[in-house]
Amino acid sequence: MTTLHVLAVASEAYPLVKTGGLADVVGALPAALAAHDVQVRTLLPGYPAVLAAIGAAPVVHAYADCFGGAASLRFARVGDLDLAVLDAPHLYARGGGPYADANGRAFGDNALRFAALARAAADLGRGVVGPAAPDIVHAHDWQAALAPAYLHYDGGVRPGTVMTVHNLAFQGRFPGVTLDRLHLPRQAWAIDGVEYHGAIGYLKAGLALADRITTVSPTYAAEIRTPEGGMGLDGLLRHRAQDVRGILNGIDDAVWNPATDPRIPSRFRATQRAGRARNRVALRARMGLAPRVDAPLFGVVSRFSWQKGLDLVLEALPALLRGGGQLAILGSGEAPLEAAFAAAAHAHAGEVAVHLGYDEDLAHLMQAGADAILVPSRFEPCGLTQLCALRYGALPVVARVGGLADTVIDANHAALAAGVATGFQFAPVTLAEFTRTLDRVLALWADRPRWRRMQARAMASDVGWQHAAASYAGLYRELVRR
Repeated sequence: MTTLHVLAVASEAYPLVKTGGLADVVGALPAALAAHDVQVRTLLPGYPAVLAAIGAAPVVHAYADCFGGAASLRFARVGDLDLAVLDAPHLYARGGGPYADANGRAFGDNALRFAALARAAADLGRGVVGPAAPDIVHAHDWQAALAPAYLHYDGGVRPGTVMTVHNLAFQGRFPGVTLDRLHLPRQAWAIDGVEYHGAIGYLKAGLALADRITTVSPTYAAEIRTPEGGMGLDGLLRHRAQDVRGILNGIDDAVWNPATDPRIPSRFRATQRAGRARNRVALRARMGLAPRVDAPLFGVVSRFSWQKGLDLVLEALPALLRGGGQLAILGSGEAPLEAAFAAAAHAHAGEVAVHLGYDEDLAHLMQAGADAILVPSRFEPCGLTQLCALRYGALPVVARVGGLADTVIDANHAALAAGVATGFQFAPVTLAEFTRTLDRVLALWADRPRWRRMQARAMASDVGWQHAAASYAGLYRELVRR
């Protein structure tokens, strides 16, 4: 089988820079693809943390003017990642996060910061800079979505292009006057180009001009082609329906492996779960919860937002506590939700605890010590939290949307009788249905032998990248043959 060469383009990749699941996917997929004779080089912005990781990496190309300043492309290898890094200090050498400053304000030049990334991807894709051109350029989310547009409008021979949507809610829209600064031809300002309701739509451009579109679960691929789930882009996605595919994400099962995880106090496996009980004790101690061994311990690891349904967790809290449960929460986000969870923890000290912010060690301990993980998202392209929960035996309680519907088998009567249930689903996403599902969880918890059997099945779920990598490799080869 001929080896394929892919240039992946993204704004973050674990472990170098991470704000969410995008980084986990971009960081894990290259190693999984290697088993299918696909070699991936990942192009990232030269944020300070990325430059620190690559050290004195060699320069393969210098730009005299890269959207307002000098820049260079550097190649390096960090762990399993073969990297190309756009070192552009005027665009990326700043504090805060990848997209916003330390106060959460989006950088005013984000349009240029990520146009530069896409322009570099197109130059690498055409072989204008660097080594031989790749067979495929694979763009992830709006920050990379102009890469297919640049390749399209450059003309001439180009690689195949794939656009992956990790969350359609984030589209990268900027004023139309920005077009003159993007080094795109005037004909790009068109309904089948970058124009989107009088503005420039980065994600819209990628969806219109890439050869293939993927998203991160089969159910989400169907949802985004409906007016309810399409975020204004459903018409375009229906028009391109034959080019849209849902490929279910996985998790890095070397990083998320309870049998070898260095971040948890006691390691365990599906057939030997004694260590899990010790992690429950450690999680309660870490979060300041009362040591009620017989109480079901619910966990939340999430961004605090309306999308994630965290307001439902607050509203359902009285029912959870009346049922004898405890709640541990890790996350941050919208200020009103942060304040409400902090107030709940104060009002129910010892039974509700919250850690505001993100802590990777605590995230692993939550999965290893909680009995159930709550994921009541109103929409969820794939979701990685529930995949980690399955792997660690924290039974996921999820809304029946997107990738949550595709990865968790509901503990209804038939699934329990057949011995296939791995968690709990509810729909529609309302307080009444969520509360009813928590009652089902509490009822099953009371039948501890059945709970333990379901826990073992959850841990046996296939949540790795093997199937997804095979699907991506097949898609790439299909494009190359074409």
